Amino acid sequence: MPPPFGMNPWAELDKLKEPKPKNIKEVPGYLKRLFSKFFTRLFYIFRLVWETRPLILIAKIILALFSGLLPVAQAYAGSVLLNELASAYTISVSGATVPDGTWSAVVGLLVLQFVCIFAITLTNNINNTITHIAGELVSSHVREKIMKKAKELDLSSFDKPDFYAKLENAVREANHRPLQIISSIFSIVSTVITLVSYFIILANVQPRWASLLVIALSVPGAVVNFVYRRKNFRYMRFRSKDRRQMSYFSDIVTNKDVVKEIRMFGLADTFTQRYREVFKRYFAGIKALFLKEGAWNISLAFVSGAANCVLFLIIAKQVFAGEIEIGNYSLYTGALNSVATGIAGFISTTATVYEGTLFIDNLIAFMKEKRLIKPLTDNPITPKRHTGHKIELQNVSFRYPGTDRDVIKNMSCVLEPGSTVVLVGLNGAGKTTLIKLLTRLYDPTEGRILLDGKDIREYDVEKLYQLFGIIFQDFGKYAVTVKENIGFGQVEKPMQDEDIKTAAEQSSADAFIANLPHAYNTPLMRYFEDNGIELSIGQWQKLSIARAFYSDSDILILDEPTASLDAIAEQEIYNQFDTLRKDKTTIFVSHRLSSATVADKILVIDNGVLIEEGNHAELMAQKGKYYELFSTQAKRYQELPDEVKV
Repeated sequence: MPPPFGMNPWAELDKLKEPKPKNIKEVPGYLKRLFSKFFTRLFYIFRLVWETRPLILIAKIILALFSGLLPVAQAYAGSVLLNELASAYTISVSGATVPDGTWSAVVGLLVLQFVCIFAITLTNNINNTITHIAGELVSSHVREKIMKKAKELDLSSFDKPDFYAKLENAVREANHRPLQIISSIFSIVSTVITLVSYFIILANVQPRWASLLVIALSVPGAVVNFVYRRKNFRYMRFRSKDRRQMSYFSDIVTNKDVVKEIRMFGLADTFTQRYREVFKRYFAGIKALFLKEGAWNISLAFVSGAANCVLFLIIAKQVFAGEIEIGNYSLYTGALNSVATGIAGFISTTATVYEGTLFIDNLIAFMKEKRLIKPLTDNPITPKRHTGHKIELQNVSFRYPGTDRDVIKNMSCVLEPGSTVVLVGLNGAGKTTLIKLLTRLYDPTEGRILLDGKDIREYDVEKLYQLFGIIFQDFGKYAVTVKENIGFGQVEKPMQDEDIKTAAEQSSADAFIANLPHAYNTPLMRYFEDNGIELSIGQWQKLSIARAFYSDSDILILDEPTASLDAIAEQEIYNQFDTLRKDKTTIFVSHRLSSATVADKILVIDNGVLIEEGNHAELMAQKGKYYELFSTQAKRYQELPDEVKV
């Protein structure tokens, strides 16, 4: 999802920078704040991984210990071996008899050394395999947390640019950042263990022809790496549909344009479950690839280690026989080299971890966002169903978060049970905002809205949403089948073909559905299926109307329900409305004022102010704003050529 126009997606990162100290007295406090934030982020990252799979952290800790100690153990075993060989060499050169058991000790030390070498390779391969597998698991876990959090958040949160930037950054970083940081942290732990061990060794001590074989032994590993990189690429390409589906199902729950419909129809859980099902299928294959690659690398490491062991046994035999000289300086020079390399790596990795934790603040900030649209009381009211509902606005005003301009200004009116109400006004007058207030996607800045005499904020929010069958102006278009697009109108009800078809007939969608390749089972949008169908905007609008008809609602709210339909289709829809809105309160917005002529009440809104109220005849008699708008449309229609009218 692209960031809103003109917004810098990195702006939030600048806010994370701690102001630098102005003098020496401020340095301790500055450092304390830095370390406090750093370790707070680290703790959050560790908790994320622990929530995913505790075994990931346990395995990483054990592997970090081995990774830190094994190189030192290998070097120490090598030094003892060299000392034994040097001693045997000296005795042999002097003409004395080498003591019994010396060769056995040498063989044992050499085997021990190569056991350490193999253990290091084994540890690295296991660590890489776990990292690959854990990366997929942690990424999925973080995405599900984001989807679940998005389900809980207020619609107003998605209208704040700074919040939306955090959301998008959190989604982007969810794939790799947490485990990358964890791996870097344990790499630091291993480096520290190795450095400390080498420092201890250095405090207690004083200061070749096998190249071709070594190169040859590296070839199989390179081949395996090439083959499995290719296999991974091909798998990703083969499973691209799965990856796109996961991206679609996770993104749609957090998509700013359809979040209203997702909330009103309760679709967040549905798409989260679909994401989980696709991930399970995708993960099974990628995990198998990682495990097979790890097994190959471990097997090759064993063969390489055994071959090196035999090679060094031959060299050791030559030293034992006094054929070549050997020095014992390798331990010290190796220790010094490892210390230098380790310190450089420690600094570099620590900087990487710190940088990574800054990005995690986006996720932390997103997960801390508070929900404000909730019941005022601990025991919220459950609204009565399938009865007439009276709605009353009492001095309602509203401004969007972060702005100082009232979009709705001191509005008061009463909508009687079972009445049909039309909202009239120019674009930007506040009609859609008023609908969002009536459905409690927002709360008024001032005043209150009553439903059946009770403040709308006293009702259970989810139960309240179930009262409404709604079509938004920017209605949702879902990349699923026709049947599912209609059935999402009441997702908790099992989809029955007869009910789906009835809703389609009521919205006049059944005619074009019958001509689709697979009728109601036709996949829509060419996101996932080659045979997906792209509908016209008018056809999509008919499906959105069918979705509203399918819902078992008490109050119908229709925001420009026929904007993309021709005159004949529009008339068919309004004829259906006459039947469907019986015993229901119906509120709709339409710029085609001919639809307002049969309304019980017309509310004329101008710049957020309710300026006129009454039925068609009453408002025409007043000759005010409504009269002006209606007369202008009627005059324009009367002046059209006859062939256009027809």
